[in-house]
Amino acid sequence: MRSLDRKLFRDLRRLSIQALAVSLVMAAGVATIVLALGAYRSLERTRAAFYERQQFADVFANLSRAPNTLRSTLELLPGVASVDARISKLVLIDVEGMKEPGSAAVIGWRATDAGQLNRVYLRRGRVPDDGRSDEVLVNEAFAESHGFKDGDTFGAIMNGRRHTLRIVGTVLSPGHIYALGPGDLMPDDRRFAIIWMPERVLAGLFNLSGAFNDISMRLATDAQEAEVIRRMDHELRRYGSRGAYGRADHQSNAFIDGELRQLAAMAQVIPPIFLFVSAFLINMILSRLVTLEREQIGLLKAMGYYRHEVALHYIKLILAICAVGTAVGVGAGTWLAEGLTGLYAKFFRFPYLIFQLDVDLFIVAGAITSAAALLGGLNAIRAVLALTPAVAMQPSAPPRYRRILPQLQFPLLVPSRLTVMAFRHMMVWPLKAVMTATGIALAVSVLIVAFFTLDAVEEMIDVSFHQIERQDASIAFGDNKPAHAVLDVARLPGVLRAEPYRSVPVRIRKGHLERKLSLSGKPPDRELSRVLDRDLQPVTLPTTGIVISERLATVLDLRRGDLVDVEVLDGRRLQLRVTIADVIRSYFGLVAYMDLGSLNAILGEGNVISGAHIAYDTTREGELFKRIKTTPAVGSIILQNRSILRFRETLAENINIMTTVYTVLSCIIAFGVVYNSARIQLSERARELATLRVLGLTRGEVGWVLMVELAVLSVVAIPVGWVLGNRFAWLTVQGFTSDLYTVPFIVARATYARATLIVLAAALISVMVVQRRINRLDLVSVLKARD
Repeated sequence: MRSLDRKLFRDLRRLSIQALAVSLVMAAGVATIVLALGAYRSLERTRAAFYERQQFADVFANLSRAPNTLRSTLELLPGVASVDARISKLVLIDVEGMKEPGSAAVIGWRATDAGQLNRVYLRRGRVPDDGRSDEVLVNEAFAESHGFKDGDTFGAIMNGRRHTLRIVGTVLSPGHIYALGPGDLMPDDRRFAIIWMPERVLAGLFNLSGAFNDISMRLATDAQEAEVIRRMDHELRRYGSRGAYGRADHQSNAFIDGELRQLAAMAQVIPPIFLFVSAFLINMILSRLVTLEREQIGLLKAMGYYRHEVALHYIKLILAICAVGTAVGVGAGTWLAEGLTGLYAKFFRFPYLIFQLDVDLFIVAGAITSAAALLGGLNAIRAVLALTPAVAMQPSAPPRYRRILPQLQFPLLVPSRLTVMAFRHMMVWPLKAVMTATGIALAVSVLIVAFFTLDAVEEMIDVSFHQIERQDASIAFGDNKPAHAVLDVARLPGVLRAEPYRSVPVRIRKGHLERKLSLSGKPPDRELSRVLDRDLQPVTLPTTGIVISERLATVLDLRRGDLVDVEVLDGRRLQLRVTIADVIRSYFGLVAYMDLGSLNAILGEGNVISGAHIAYDTTREGELFKRIKTTPAVGSIILQNRSILRFRETLAENINIMTTVYTVLSCIIAFGVVYNSARIQLSERARELATLRVLGLTRGEVGWVLMVELAVLSVVAIPVGWVLGNRFAWLTVQGFTSDLYTVPFIVARATYARATLIVLAAALISVMVVQRRINRLDLVSVLKARD
């Protein structure tokens, strides 16, 4: 083994604790990269494989009614590979032991069909007997939430009549990975089911024999989706189509895309923080090492070692630390990625999990980490190359200390000499102080990013469920009803107030930008379902224009006063040109509102409504739900308290996991920065501190010199960390926000306080570890004069 290599191992052994602290910070960065990108790739592969095996369609459309012969016409459209036409209906369900009514999407089942798309994956049981009218398949999540087994029954109200359905099997479906009920914000497996029953039976129940109302298409590899959708809309227009849409706009697929975007955002925001800190720590350690080994560097060069050989020795030291950090990070990241992917697979109900981490991911993570570390050590390497033997073998010039405080006339205001020593050291080495403070600030910022999600969730719940949607429940009719139907709703048992609404599917377009959404009409005297502006003040809905959410205004580049084209995708399919009257606050979906009377007048279909928002007496809840279950006109009901509960439950697990991970990582940063800074100070000032001990100062007084400096740097760093955390949180919001939901940018004061306390605790632990080394200083060896 070469002499320099033996020296390398001695240096690593001597710097083992400091090197390990740096390696852990590097490992945190690598683990975050592997976690985010590994889970992203695995989830994407799992989804792609499931879609392909179950023949998930590329284009979809819902109709009122179309003859089966239309299928042949659609198959001839350019770019269409296959077409599957089915019957799909939304119904109420009545499950024993569940007080509130549920809802279900009932889909026609065909045992044999060569062109069948969106095929189900049988998890348990068997397929329905085509000759039996009561046998059905249900989605696995619904069956598990009620503990259903094969042979169990439940009720469904279909076309005004109650039917008893018998479960013969449970399945998974590529089109219902994220099974969201009508109007729900989060999946509620207890109240929403997907049911497959023989299509012959379903057609008879809804008078759709020889017809269909749901169609899916697979496209050829060279097809242009937009052109196929345009041709498809033209063919389906006369059959009550509400507009065809691609896979990207499919509800279930869109939610998975949202989760993938969040993983990608995490990989973009968090790892750079750790890479910066690791580069900074490498710079601290290597600069200190080069300073302490000036004579050795000069001696090596005098003995004939080339400059690049000596520099390579220190580069190897950096790469050795990187190797340990990368190895630990890859292991930890793989473990975390597998766990996170498993959670996603369970949440989205994939039948299998394709977890595979590519070698290129490890190579890229290691290469980026090594590059950052080498960049951090660049100045120290340049110093090694520049040192000549004659200069290097001479002791470095001592620093020049100056008076930093004016002479004070009041003795009680004069700080102790030990405190002055700490401040003088920071003034002499300002760059080191700034870098240490920056590292502590970054630790604070990572914690703020972790905790602010809790603030965002509470803000979303407060604004959406307590200030905007204040009703106890929302009832949706199966079809539009005359406006006086709201009086029937108001007469239901326990109902205290009922407000009508109308929902119309539209496509809003500005130039080449467009979005498909529901335009909601609301009455002027509303109290339950309100519309609030950006300042959370009630908005008066216009009679000639529309108000839109902030997210819709952003994606379509709209402002108040702009004109937009609105295509109504229902009824007479009118083409309107309206004014943007206002931009409002909304955290869920893309929304647009208009005065109910004006909307009905423009559409010219009479004074009709789609449903009603209600407030009811909770003591009569059971009576109300019982009546709703027997009311044929009701298509579905959304319960506000269930929506809030499911929203919290769904997000709680993911938020708790990510908060824990970020907390651990930020503690690693804080410990790594503070510990390395204190250790380096101890090494550089060991002679000075030992002299103080010889002069009679206690161990605690000597340690005070280091603790004052670190305390001052922490106090300075924490406000900077608040600012950085605020900006990192904003970047995270930009990555998480989608058309499905908008994450509010809000950081509560409690979040800053929690982040501060955790970092200070980590810093205190690292100071205590260094204090132990101060207590064990060998005064004789430290005070020996250098040759």
